[in-house]
Amino acid sequence: MTSDRPEGSNSLPDDVPQLPVPLLDADTASASGEAALPGAHRGGFRRPLTEPIDIAAAAGSAVPEAPEVRWAPPPPAPLPRSAGWALTFAILALAISLLVGWGFPAGILGAVLAIVALRRPWENRGVAVWALCLSVLSLAYSAGWLWWAHMQGALWS
Repeated sequence: MTSDRPEGSNSLPDDVPQLPVPLLDADTASASGEAALPGAHRGGFRRPLTEPIDIAAAAGSAVPEAPEVRWAPPPPAPLPRSAGWALTFAILALAISLLVGWGFPAGILGAVLAIVALRRPWENRGVAVWALCLSVLSLAYSAGWLWWAHMQGALWS
């Protein structure tokens, strides 16, 4: 490789622009004359919340154990549902009470489950209201059938 510069010369060719060399501030240089590392603390932040904190464990000292951290908590247990069951029993009770008067146990069960569902905030209120209405209607039909049967025969005489 040949060069137009004389050997041992640190000068640049004429076509290279000369840029000023930045000088180190007195703040960036340490007491020994060496430059500080980028990002090193220079004593400027002394306000609360921005002040550097001390390192807890020095060399050779005992390090306290870290607390157990659960990154993914276990999924919650499924909440009990009763609105759908109440509607099922209410429809069943209404179908039975339209034919015979002995559908009232299913109607009572549907009404109880519907009331329980209405008291729970996570239940579907619309389903619970329908279940309660149909259960009460099935109880009315069952009572009507039982009253009619009582009037037709000497059931309790």
